[in-house]
Amino acid sequence: MKPPAKTNAARLLDQMGIRYELREYEVDPNDLAAETVAAKIGLPPEQVFKTLVARPEGKSGANGVVMAVIPGDQELNLKALAAAASEKKMELVPMKELQALTGYIRGGVTALAAKRDFPVFVDETIELFDVISISAGLRGLQILIPPGDYLRVTKGRIARLAQPKKNDGL
Repeated sequence: MKPPAKTNAARLLDQMGIRYELREYEVDPNDLAAETVAAKIGLPPEQVFKTLVARPEGKSGANGVVMAVIPGDQELNLKALAAAASEKKMELVPMKELQALTGYIRGGVTALAAKRDFPVFVDETIELFDVISISAGLRGLQILIPPGDYLRVTKGRIARLAQPKKNDGL
């Protein structure tokens, strides 16, 4: 079996001398949920962190854009992100803008080696783990990395950002 292709995110870690593991998984384009990825790579969903892209309400383009990194089994609390980013209100960037802003597509967004260095806010639960999993910059490939190294590379700021997912009408 050939080793997984190196992504810009993996090359950045190589340049910085940071050890990590690449883990490939089978992609189902209809199910990009972090919980699904977690099951496929053999980790609990709270250890697989997803990267969401947000900006202050009413702004456009890259103005005020931030990345929020939260556990896969949670959802982003936009009020908490706004407080962490010293903004009044935040909203998620529309999916159609993700690639232009970050260089990545949905299911492959990572704070590592994005098109621009956006401020990165990371949920405080990252500190509970020896290793976390994040997207390697494309669907079907995850990077396993110690949280301290991830925070150092992304200059991530820790905040309480996540909240339990709302039960859809249950």
